[in-house]
Amino acid sequence: MTHYSVDWIEAWCQENGWTELFVERRNSYWAFPPGGVMPEPIPSHVLRVIKAEKGLTLEERLWSMSAVIGTVAAVVSTFVFRCPMPLVFAFAFNAVTVAQFELEDV
Repeated sequence: MTHYSVDWIEAWCQENGWTELFVERRNSYWAFPPGGVMPEPIPSHVLRVIKAEKGLTLEERLWSMSAVIGTVAAVVSTFVFRCPMPLVFAFAFNAVTVAQFELEDV
């Protein structure tokens, strides 16, 4: 799951003089610092500040909404079919979704 929008990182880079932003892998952003001749990773504390200011990305919102909708559908299905399995499946899906929200320190 992508936790940061490239647009957010690009805006920060422009404000702080970093150039030529590129994504090495998911959630790992590199750029040339001001006056630098070698790219460096965007500092993790900066990424945390950006995340705190901007909130959830579109992908995170979609996963959150699908978890909520899936849970509501599972509750209704459980009552209609009188079977607990939809709730079990919803729990498993929600567990995976919550695990994906965990930020990795790079």
